Amino acid sequence: MKDQGMGIELNEQAEAVARAFVSARREARALATYPGPVPAELGCAYTIQDRAIVIDGRRVVGWKVGRINPPLDGTLGANRLSGPIFADSVVDASDGEEPAMPVFSGGFAAAEAEILLHVAPGFAGPVPTDDAGTRAILDEVRLGIEIASSPYAGINADGPPVTVSDFGNNAGLVRGPALERWRDLDLCAIPVRGEIDGEVVGAATAATMLDGPYGAVRFLLANLIERGFDVAGGLWVSSGAITGVHEIRVGQSFRAVFEGCGEVRCSVVAAQPR
Repeated sequence: MKDQGMGIELNEQAEAVARAFVSARREARALATYPGPVPAELGCAYTIQDRAIVIDGRRVVGWKVGRINPPLDGTLGANRLSGPIFADSVVDASDGEEPAMPVFSGGFAAAEAEILLHVAPGFAGPVPTDDAGTRAILDEVRLGIEIASSPYAGINADGPPVTVSDFGNNAGLVRGPALERWRDLDLCAIPVRGEIDGEVVGAATAATMLDGPYGAVRFLLANLIERGFDVAGGLWVSSGAITGVHEIRVGQSFRAVFEGCGEVRCSVVAAQPR
C-alpha cells in the first residue's frame, strides 16, 4: 500500500477497503479482486480489520488465531494472526448436531478442526508467560470447527496481511462438546483428523502448532491489548487449524474427530444476504 505511514491516506484507504468487505459480506456477494490497495504489512491490515469491526456493528464474542508460516513470519514480524468471531456466527453443536454453516459462493471457503478455549471474564493482565499461567485464566475448553470464508477468493493466497484485513478469513464457529478434565490433559497430544464427506483430508496433533493452543491464547491477548481492545469480558479463542485449512464446497460436510475426546460436524451452505 502506498505511503503506509501517512495517517490521512492510510485511514482513507483502510475505510474504503473495510466498507467494501463489510458490504460484500452483508450482501453475500463475491469480490473478483481485492477492493483497494493491497496491504503489505500487518499494522495496515489490522487498521482495516479494526475499522471493519466498527462498521459491521455486530457483537464480537471471540477471535480466531491463524499461523503465519516461514519465511513470512520473519518478514512480517509475527508468526500468528487474528480475526473476530461475531456472536451471530457461532453455533452450538455439543449434542452431535450437524449445523449448516454459510460460506461465500464464488469466494474462499474452508473448514478447520480446532480446539476452542474460553478466557474467563475478569482477566486484567498481564498476559501469562507459560501454560500453567494460561490455564489459570481459562474456564472452559471445547472441541470445534472454524469456518474460514471470505467474499474474496484470494484471501489466503495473497498473504497474511490480506487475510487479516477481511476479519482474518473467519465466517463462523461451531462449538462442539466440552473437553472434560481439560486441565489434566496434554492438549498437544490429542490425535485429530478432519474429514470431508467421509474422506480423511488431514490428520495431526496440536503439537505442530508452534507453542500449542495455550500459546495461541497468549498471542491473542497480547495482540488485542496492543490494539486497544477490552479483554475483560471473557472471550473464545479458536486456537488454530490442527489438521490443515481444508477447502470445502457448498453441499459438502466436514467432520472433526478428536480421538478419545469427541467429534464435531457441520455441513456447508451458501451464505444469503443479511
